[in-house]
Amino acid sequence: MSYMLLIMEPHGQRRLRTEDEGRRLYQLMLDFSAELKSRGVLKASQSLKSDDEGVRVRLRDGKRTLLDGPFSESKEMVGGYFLLDCQTRAEAVAVACECPAAAWATVEVREFGPCFE
Repeated sequence: MSYMLLIMEPHGQRRLRTEDEGRRLYQLMLDFSAELKSRGVLKASQSLKSDDEGVRVRLRDGKRTLLDGPFSESKEMVGGYFLLDCQTRAEAVAVACECPAAAWATVEVREFGPCFE
């Protein structure tokens, strides 16, 4: 089964780090990705730039609205993801517990499925 680990970071947290600290944390995540790949559970992973550079698109009643980031109505931003192939939810949660980002962010575990109940 496919699961997504979403790395939910507090807004502005990255700006508080020195470049050396940011590079050290990024390397921890790269090492974690390599370890998951060697175990055969990693399908894909990627870090995302800050939502300062993002844009939200909405279409309501035929009218398109674009909203440039940062998105102040949210307290966190998606800082990256890991796409996993795990046998069970418990296995995906166990992987999330190993994620270095859990020390400075929230790691959200989501299973893939249809968008209806």
